[in-house]
Amino acid sequence: MLRQGEALRSGLTMNLGLADMRRIAKTALLATAVAGLADAARVEAATDNTMTRVESAEWGRTADGQVVQLYTLRNCRGTVAKVTSFGAILTELRVADRHGKAANVVMGFDNLDAYRRGHPAFGATIGRVANRIGKARCTLDGKEYQLAANNGPNHIHGGRRGFDKMVWGSRAVPAGDRAGAVEFAYRSPDGEEGYPGNLSVKVTYTLTDDDELRIDYEATTDRPTPVNLTNHSYFNLAGAGDVLGHELAIVADRYTPADAGLIPTGEIASVEGTPLDFRKPMAIGARIQQLKPQPNGYDHNYVLNSGGGPLALAARAREPKSGRVLEVWTTEPGVQLYTANWLDGKLRGIDGVQYVQHGGFCLETQHFPDSINQPKFPSVVLRPGKTFRSTTSFRFSAS
Repeated sequence: MLRQGEALRSGLTMNLGLADMRRIAKTALLATAVAGLADAARVEAATDNTMTRVESAEWGRTADGQVVQLYTLRNCRGTVAKVTSFGAILTELRVADRHGKAANVVMGFDNLDAYRRGHPAFGATIGRVANRIGKARCTLDGKEYQLAANNGPNHIHGGRRGFDKMVWGSRAVPAGDRAGAVEFAYRSPDGEEGYPGNLSVKVTYTLTDDDELRIDYEATTDRPTPVNLTNHSYFNLAGAGDVLGHELAIVADRYTPADAGLIPTGEIASVEGTPLDFRKPMAIGARIQQLKPQPNGYDHNYVLNSGGGPLALAARAREPKSGRVLEVWTTEPGVQLYTANWLDGKLRGIDGVQYVQHGGFCLETQHFPDSINQPKFPSVVLRPGKTFRSTTSFRFSAS
């Protein structure tokens, strides 16, 4: 969802009938069952407590001497996720293809210095407010707040020094017999990047034996403040190359049109007849040329049919050659599809992979862009005495 050099109750309609959706659900359940049988030996080993699910190591230090930790989470299927206390970032995620061969499916780096030099929010926890705020200002209870303008005249992803650039407190936490988890905590002080109130945030990554990577968010404040947290991972289910051949479906009949600066107009429109229509599975690259030169690909917020609330399916992606499948489930009302429109191949990451244009896709579960200034959009205001909670689940399989 970045630009300018990258520095920057599921309705399940998707134009499919109920019978079709039941068939898809049954197929998914069957695939899960087959995978479970194939991995029975490893599951048994895990339940015998012979596997270390969470490991931690010092990964380096920031310029001011803060120690940064790297955590490695493993499950009984051989899936590996790595997360760091710098930015509460997901740096690496290795999952198997249909033949059992694992590959890293998120953009990231294997060293702290690469993150410190700057990057397009690879795998980052974004806050205090994800996405854009028009004119970098908002009004709360009659008082206007000027935020950091770091996207032309607008504010994006928490400002110049958002949550992705902070060192978070971290610890492994109990997650049951079939999962490992790491909790990150950060206290954002009153006035940081222009936001009011002291905000306490927790983000927990949990990797389960069902090949689910779940992210749970929680926040409290001592003054009214906007909050909209997300994860900015770039996925490539092939492990390398572009993602134009990935098949994508999004459970959304509508989206929020935006102006040239990608600030929503306030309208909510149908995706029908537009390149944004992913109600049926479609290759990401099938209509991407219609979105050039600006925004140079997909960088659009979808209004999920679920409306937010209970955990619901938001999107499903499949890479045909490897057979890897990603399902995104969320409690959020929206998801931003972004297709790495401004990567140019100059960055290399895990396994030496060159990060080319459209080399990844983001599905940023969140409230809508500029919600704080759009009274018809779901509110992002958190008040004292209330707790912000949000969950997103990335579920992997192969077919």
